[in-house]
This record gives sequence, C-alpha cells and structure tokens, in this order.
Amino acid sequence: MLSFIDKAVLQLDRALQTLVPRAATSSRPSPALLLDDVELTDKERKHAAGLMRINHTGEVCAQALYAGQATTAKLAKVRQDMQHAADEEIDHLVWCEQRLYDLGSQPSILNPFFYGASFVIGAGAGLVSDKLSLGFVAATEDQVCTHLDKHMTELPKSDLKSKAVLTQMHTDEAKHRAMALQAGGYEFPQPVMAVMTHISKVMTTTTYRI
Repeated sequence: MLSFIDKAVLQLDRALQTLVPRAATSSRPSPALLLDDVELTDKERKHAAGLMRINHTGEVCAQALYAGQATTAKLAKVRQDMQHAADEEIDHLVWCEQRLYDLGSQPSILNPFFYGASFVIGAGAGLVSDKLSLGFVAATEDQVCTHLDKHMTELPKSDLKSKAVLTQMHTDEAKHRAMALQAGGYEFPQPVMAVMTHISKVMTTTTYRI
C-alpha cells in the first residue's frame, strides 16, 4: 500500500513528464513516422499546428484527469484501469508534441492551468464514487472522439502525418470509452454532455492560438 507521500511523488513525476517539453517517452512509435514529409504552405502549416496544439492540450488534460481519478479511486481494479489508460495516453501526448515541433510550433503555454483544473475534476469525481469517475472518463473520451473526427476533416488534405496520428488516437480513445462503461461507468445524460461541450470550447478556442 502506497503512502500519501509516495502517491504525491508519483503524481509529481507524472505532472513533470506531462508538462516539461520532451520529458515523456512513448511506448509505441508515432504513426506519422510511417509516412513521408510533404510540403505545406505557411497557412496550412499554421492551421495544422493549431489543431495539433488543441489535441496535445487535450492529452495533457487526459493525463491529469486519469491521475486525479487514480488518486481517489476506491477500488484497486479501477485504479489499475485508470493507470493503464493514462500510460496509453502518454503515447498520444508524445505523438502530438512531436508533430507540433515538426510543424515548427510548440505546445500551449496554458497547459499547466488545464492540467491543474483537470486533476481537481478527476480527483473530485473519484471521491464521489468510482461509478461517477468512470462515467466521466467515458463522457470525456466521447468528447475527444468528436473533436478528433472534426479535426481529421479540417486538416490540410496533404497533411497525412497529422491525420495518421489522429486516426490512431481515435481508435485508442474509443477503446478507453468502452472500457470505462464496461467497468460500470455512469452514462451521462445529453444535457450534461452539452454542458461539457461548451466547457471544452474554452480549451479549444484558446489553445488553437496560444
């Protein structure tokens, strides 16, 4: 059984890996590596970078959400599932970061704020109940899949590297959603999902540019 201090050290390490540039490493190679580079116009490059910055911040939020939930989850199985999902999300984080640098851009400077807010939300959900915590995961992943669908259509047609990254992310996120529901997660009603959509617009609007 880990002590409070042990858990705090682990969460600090997770936060540093998430927020410090190039600190995290992926367990799987980026799907973008399988494709050749193509020339993008300055406008296309800037737009693609904006979309990938949104997705990178989304992965920052996912790391914080899972970390918070794992900290307060009551059942060991739920904590393990949260940790496994967070480990897989690290791949997404690294892939998006790599793609941002390839596009001549960088992650959002607002990431520490979004990490902190997401950690509090995740920990709060875990304190209430594992069912709510898992339901929040499912609802969040549903939102992420919606964003990924939209971004894959909005990317410049020639930016197949970014699209390859988002395609694999979509597959993984859908799997995480199914895992959360199968583990007993609460399926949020549509009005709650609508509120979450409005809140997510704050993140997408700001991080597209900064």
